[in-house]
Amino acid sequence: MSMAMALSSHTLSTLTLTTTQSSTLSTPKLLSFPPHPPPPLTTFHFPPKPISHKLSSTEKWRAKVSFFPAFLNKGKDAKTLKDELLQAIAPLDRGADATAEDQQTVDQIARKLEAANPIKEPLKSNLLNGKWELIYTTSTSILQTQRPKFLRSSGNYQGINLDTLRAQNMESWPFFNQVTADLTPLNARKVVVKFDYFKIAGLIPIKAPERARGELEITYLDEELRVSRGDKGNLFILKMVDPSYRVPV
Repeated sequence: MSMAMALSSHTLSTLTLTTTQSSTLSTPKLLSFPPHPPPPLTTFHFPPKPISHKLSSTEKWRAKVSFFPAFLNKGKDAKTLKDELLQAIAPLDRGADATAEDQQTVDQIARKLEAANPIKEPLKSNLLNGKWELIYTTSTSILQTQRPKFLRSSGNYQGINLDTLRAQNMESWPFFNQVTADLTPLNARKVVVKFDYFKIAGLIPIKAPERARGELEITYLDEELRVSRGDKGNLFILKMVDPSYRVPV
């Protein structure tokens, strides 16, 4: 689960599972007109010539904007969208090198992929179990962009157990910090993530503060990719690396 890949930005720089317009329709009024006498029998009526309306440059632009996106997206399946998403994030160093424009592009592709989500109730799917690698996020606390590059974790992983509703975030070199968490489902897509223990260098346990919690919604899931959105507005994209991995008890 990306069950909260963005939840906190604590001292250990561990992965964080963080993680409507109404239109008023008015009833048209019927218009009444005084009756007209019928025309003489010798009168012929011809339909008026249609009035051709020449589109202004603005109207032409609007027509293109409304037509082409629908045309270009027609027929795109989840696999095609996944390929586009992976291609977009490949040069971004998990998001650390992403500009505002890059983030917007990735977000737009991710939303199209989310709309094609084959798993409507991800928290009931065994595809969530295993070890996932974070390949893109907008969370600066996870990316550790405030640090020099050589002091940032070289990789971030997350283990999820649906049977025990447990999650584990892990950093790789140079610090190997970890954090474990309990997951409480709010519905079939969203969970509350409550961190319980941090482990410095994966060895020294420290109890997490009570405020170390958040929410995460899984918006796309298949056997190889997971997309989630946190309650702080961050986007998380992860790929499956080990479906047999289970969070240690």
